[in-house]
Amino acid sequence: MKPWFSKYLFSSVGLILLSFFIWFFIPAETLITTEEKWKGVCWVGSRQPLQGGEILALKSTGANAMSQTPFGWQSGKNAPEIRWDMSNERRWWGETPAGIRATLDSSAQHGMMNMLKPHLWVREGWVGEIEMLNEQDWKTWFGNYKAFILDYARLAEELKMPMLCVGTELEKTSQREKEWREVIAAIREVYSGKLVYAANFTEFEKVKFWDALDYVGIQAYFPLAEDHNPELDELKSSWENHLPKIEKVVRKYKKPVIFTEIGYCNTVDAAVEPWVWPNERKEIQFSEEVQALCYEAFFETAWKKDWMAGVFFWKWYPERHEREPDFTPQGKAAERVMTSYFSSF
Repeated sequence: MKPWFSKYLFSSVGLILLSFFIWFFIPAETLITTEEKWKGVCWVGSRQPLQGGEILALKSTGANAMSQTPFGWQSGKNAPEIRWDMSNERRWWGETPAGIRATLDSSAQHGMMNMLKPHLWVREGWVGEIEMLNEQDWKTWFGNYKAFILDYARLAEELKMPMLCVGTELEKTSQREKEWREVIAAIREVYSGKLVYAANFTEFEKVKFWDALDYVGIQAYFPLAEDHNPELDELKSSWENHLPKIEKVVRKYKKPVIFTEIGYCNTVDAAVEPWVWPNERKEIQFSEEVQALCYEAFFETAWKKDWMAGVFFWKWYPERHEREPDFTPQGKAAERVMTSYFSSF
């Protein structure tokens, strides 16, 4: 064996062994350490301009971040057309560029970080079901989506927003790695802030373009219980079963994690299928206690991980409203839990 080849062979073996050691023996939380955690909520854009005091009410919980969500519309899950109109002032004020700017300015005065998180809304469907039926429609859809997200990327750059979410729960599109890398590259050309993709909890392990982003984003609606009225220990145990899947992704991509959404309704079944919309729970008994326990279980497990860069709770209204059940923790026991942990970290 020639000396140079021997040296190359042994150095290669050493790298393989080192990689093996890192993968199996070094805790994932030591690979990624975040200096500050974003303590956030998903802000609901209001119909009318802010009256004053809304941001202070949120800040009093210890929150230091919010996401703002304008919408684009798609007529069907197999339709490649996407509609959005940033000049349409008939939309809710908080979702217009002027409203986004004013909310950013108001929150920034109180030290609140903003993430712009545009969503698609699909008529009679869920965005995770968006899937084209032929290659031409896929080409059209990605062309439309790129134009949609680039408009908001330019807005985020203009406003100097520090973070942009490039997509949310687009589960059947995210497997098209090449197209998504092209979208992300185009965003990088017009936007200089941090990027994240909000993968559904059933999707994040399959995404292959995390290396092109700054964070691994997860819509963290993991099921935590098998029945109504669970105990805290059951909820924490469920989190301990989910966390290794996240840490496997952390090990592979060396990226910090943001829970771009997490939330629970104030109902006895909140932990069984957390993603279920409130209008599907109208016959379910209310329970502030279960909602609060779900919050506590998160804070006692996932929140403590060093790779956890932030969380955004779904959702927070500028003004209280009386619709029940709902995801918001406002005025409920869950808000007290959130405030306790946000304020003590």
